[in-house]
Amino acid sequence: MTFYDFAKSVVTGVFKPLYRVEAIGLGNFPKEGGVLLCSNHIHNFDPIIVGIMAPRPVHYMAKEEIFNVPVLGNIVRKCNAFPVKRGFNDREALRTGLKILKDGHVFGLFPEGTRSKTGELGKGLSGAGFFALRSTASVVPCAVIGPYKSFRKLKVVYGQPIDLEEMRKEKASAEQVTELIMSKIEKLIKEHQ
Repeated sequence: MTFYDFAKSVVTGVFKPLYRVEAIGLGNFPKEGGVLLCSNHIHNFDPIIVGIMAPRPVHYMAKEEIFNVPVLGNIVRKCNAFPVKRGFNDREALRTGLKILKDGHVFGLFPEGTRSKTGELGKGLSGAGFFALRSTASVVPCAVIGPYKSFRKLKVVYGQPIDLEEMRKEKASAEQVTELIMSKIEKLIKEHQ
């Protein structure tokens, strides 16, 4: 058993009953190949919740400062996270993200770039479109719905992979692709609220 699997089973045992987490649409999640998993961001626990409910291990970018915290930095790294310098065009982080997708793994991303203070879906940044266009990965929209309150139901909804073939052919911009991804996340939220 890997450290990731061990950590996932421990965290699942705590979070799943506490927030009564339900996964919807797991059949939409590709069983193999690169997956760009794009979710809304309403709480600091979103990466954990989306990660434990996903049927495959998820890799995330995390702010560089976390990796400098003793013990925590090591745990985060062993849970498939890699550092990103916020506020910079971090080429190394972009290369790492693309490599994860190219190697057939799941890369989890929160296109809004930061947690929504209101719980409303914000504007997506072009990073999601960048990764979608620069890879051949399946792009799966995801929505975290519900309050993070003990014993109240929290849903993680995985939508169908977004068909980007036409947009890739037409050389759509990263912004246009991000807008499409955000519209799919918004649709999931509206359908499952």
